[in-house]
Amino acid sequence: MLTALQAAAVAHGPARLLMNVAGIGSARRIVAKDGSPAPLEDFKRVVDINLVGTYNITRLVVAEMVKLDALADGERGVVVCTASVAAFDGQVGQEAYAASKGGVAAMTLPMARDLAQFGVRVVTIAPGLFLTPLMAELPQSVQESLAASIPFPKRLGKPDEFAQLAASIVENMALNGEVIRLDGALRMAPR
Repeated sequence: MLTALQAAAVAHGPARLLMNVAGIGSARRIVAKDGSPAPLEDFKRVVDINLVGTYNITRLVVAEMVKLDALADGERGVVVCTASVAAFDGQVGQEAYAASKGGVAAMTLPMARDLAQFGVRVVTIAPGLFLTPLMAELPQSVQESLAASIPFPKRLGKPDEFAQLAASIVENMALNGEVIRLDGALRMAPR
């Protein structure tokens, strides 16, 4: 991990922005139809990548970020994390994903408070249903059904809308320690 971060710093200069957007999911009920328990390793893998991975890369990047000279406004950098509406409205079989994204949401404020002394802000975006490459692989009828559950706008979110919010977070110093839902007022049903 450090080698990759060092290579990025050599190629692009010191990081003042960290975007935590990687994540995986799984759909496993706690008890399968045959009565067997869900494999614990599946749960651990999702939590390790989504939650532990977010914390790990943040601690490594921010350790270097806090050494930078402060900008004119006192800021040294911004960390933007990605949770999900599943952190608040997890569906059946989403225990691992919901727990991992709930953990990202829960650590936002403590991280922001911890890093405030260095002029580093932390904000998390909790997106709803977005037209990602993975979503685009689903049949059109499934995409339309998912979009119909969104109050307004009645469509899947666009990646550029996520990017616009991320850019606003970076530009607006008053945004710190917050989890912002980006979901068209969607509240996920249990199934």
